[in-house]
Amino acid sequence: MHIVVKGKNVDVTDALRAHAEKRISKIVKYFDRIISTDVTLSTERNWHIVEVTLHDNNGHILRGEERTNDMYSSIDKVIDKLERQVKRQKGKVTHKGRGTHLGEELATGKEEEASADSAKSKTEPGIEPNLENVRHFDAPPMSVEQAVKELESSTHPFYVFNNSALGRINVLYRTPNGYGLIDPIPA
Repeated sequence: MHIVVKGKNVDVTDALRAHAEKRISKIVKYFDRIISTDVTLSTERNWHIVEVTLHDNNGHILRGEERTNDMYSSIDKVIDKLERQVKRQKGKVTHKGRGTHLGEELATGKEEEASADSAKSKTEPGIEPNLENVRHFDAPPMSVEQAVKELESSTHPFYVFNNSALGRINVLYRTPNGYGLIDPIPA
């Protein structure tokens, strides 16, 4: 595993680097597919901020940030946060009803086979995916501005509509700072 420890507005001492590397290597016992880790140590006013980004060989990214009054404490807290994320990620059920967990697949290296199996089961004739609910609705053509008004008047986190400017179905969703738009382009 490749670990990069860099400082922003702070000098990274050998002791800080060693502490960060030691704590990050602890995560590998839970998630051995990590190929690189970026650690950024910074100070802002009286805060000591640690940002850690983990990259695995499947393209997944886990990220954590912590700020305290002590750099060592920030490192410890962000690693604890990432450990919880890794454990939660490994415990998620990937196939409903089968009892297969992501953690088991990661431990055995069978995530490629599992995703191929699920893709095959969706395309084989006579096998239906486990759909819990199917909703049908009218999607009259409307502008993005009209869709925003509809989303604002509802309690749902997203709104599916027929974008009149593009002539295709779009999804408008809420973000912390406003709205996002999903515009699928036909292949």
